[in-house]
Amino acid sequence: MLILLLGAAGRWADEYQIRLLNNVAIFIILAVSYNLINGVCGQFHLGPNAFVALGAYTAALLTMTPAEKTVNFLITPLYWPLSQLSLPFPLALLAGGLVAAAFGFLTGFPVLRVRGDYLAIVTLGFGEVVRVLANNLQGLTNGPLGLKGLYPYTNLWWSWGVAAATVAFIALLVNSDYGRTLKAIRDDETAARAMGVDTFRHLLLAYVLSAFFFGIGGGLLAHLITTISPTLFTFFLTFNLLIIIVVGGLGSTTGSVLAAVLFTLGGEWLRVVEEPRVLLGLNIPGIPGMRMVIFSFLLLLVIIYFRRGLLGGREFTRAGFNRLLGRIFHYHAS
Repeated sequence: MLILLLGAAGRWADEYQIRLLNNVAIFIILAVSYNLINGVCGQFHLGPNAFVALGAYTAALLTMTPAEKTVNFLITPLYWPLSQLSLPFPLALLAGGLVAAAFGFLTGFPVLRVRGDYLAIVTLGFGEVVRVLANNLQGLTNGPLGLKGLYPYTNLWWSWGVAAATVAFIALLVNSDYGRTLKAIRDDETAARAMGVDTFRHLLLAYVLSAFFFGIGGGLLAHLITTISPTLFTFFLTFNLLIIIVVGGLGSTTGSVLAAVLFTLGGEWLRVVEEPRVLLGLNIPGIPGMRMVIFSFLLLLVIIYFRRGLLGGREFTRAGFNRLLGRIFHYHAS
């Protein structure tokens, strides 16, 4: 069904709709990866923007030709051998994920020695460190000027193919023995340690895996918008991802997918309230900023009436969907 829908979208959707669908897929990748460490493992991680930035810059630098790098790095030349290195998009995307995973492995040792608010503060600081370094290492990132003129490799097949693979991999991981061990650590780490579980090793692997998919998502994002700069990877990106996984339901992979779709599409659909229009013969001026007011109100309703998120930690399965259809048909029949 996904292949058929992507084929139809590629044939009949306009450029704006295709870009929106690509954004949805990228946010699915990021949200599901974020939910692995925050929802499944129960660790308050506030630094995904750092790994997204690492993946984006790595993939971008590796796909640019030497001539494009020369045009971008006018003030400070790019360090060798990156100045001469150019790879195909799949290899560059994989390299972005591996670089992010490597930094996840290196930072995981000090970061995962703390818990709770301390973990949040440390990971938040790491995200800011990466952003500041990206702003100052002109010989590597081109500083505040960023990288421009990237080839738009990201299309529906790449973004949704990676999104489907990410969701499938993490769903299988969560439902495996390893995933059940992560949930045990989340529910009671002391009890899990008493049962012989090496909690640090399990959390470190989950942290590295989430960093890998963050890097892949960053590479896709860079080649979708075709220009990146340090301002793109602020804490605001982390905040958006945090909203998505909380609204979807912490620990629910399908909840993160659902919330990512609603968040991305809803943010665009609400733009209509900021545009002037004629309604029943009356000229109604657009109200700048009203989109965020309505979005905040909807978020408040979710917090009040769905305190555990839309799916509340549960998963949307085929059996559950069949039960829902059965109840609907039974209601109409009665």
